Amino acid sequence: MQNPITPLKNNSTFRFTCSPQVPCFNACCRDLNQVLTPYDVLRLKQYLDMSSGEFLHRYTEESTGPETGFPVVSLRFGDSNQRTCPFVTNSGCRVYPARPSSCRTYPLARGVSRNRETGKQTEHWALIREPHCLGFIDGGQQTVSEWVADQQITSYNQINDKMLELISLKNRLFSGVLLPVHKEKVYRSLYDIDAFRAELFSPNYKTTILFDTKTLDRDRNNDEDLLVIAMDWVKAYLRTIAARQSK
Repeated sequence: MQNPITPLKNNSTFRFTCSPQVPCFNACCRDLNQVLTPYDVLRLKQYLDMSSGEFLHRYTEESTGPETGFPVVSLRFGDSNQRTCPFVTNSGCRVYPARPSSCRTYPLARGVSRNRETGKQTEHWALIREPHCLGFIDGGQQTVSEWVADQQITSYNQINDKMLELISLKNRLFSGVLLPVHKEKVYRSLYDIDAFRAELFSPNYKTTILFDTKTLDRDRNNDEDLLVIAMDWVKAYLRTIAARQSK
């Protein structure tokens, strides 16, 4: 029996394709548990021309990570019986240009590790062979690096890695779940970028505490840059929570 998980390197090759001509087309969009990163939410709401709040309300559900205590955002099923992605159609994904990072990466899985002394980050890749997937039979051959470039995954990974740093920081500072009031602030800052923007630039908000005026003015209308600011804000907020708990 073939190993369903095969470790790969950047220059490792694998054979895979996904198209309407593959008999299992759209099968991976059902029986789904699709967790979204903050950057996934940002790209999807942009593509659908919706506010982040409207997107979250219409298409997602929130829960709490059992190990991190962080808010977790998942897609709400379009068909609850088959656990179907709300964006899948008979002809494929209707948000394909803005599809989430895990969809872009599939059939690969990616992990990262960081050297504590040097801070150098190392990527780890693996090929996932699910029984239902027939894309490995006649697919074209490519390296991991070629797949990453073709699927335009790099920009997703860069911001998603910042989210991993946030989770790591929280776990170093304190364990357990966030209090509801803290969790709500983290959720709004990371996932509801339009609400974060409105709060950050409200007349009564002390913007100079963490960010200089020039930076804020430059990034005010850029969702991607503002998300990075939101992550920096959450880092400072987590440190504040930890300081209060230590007293």
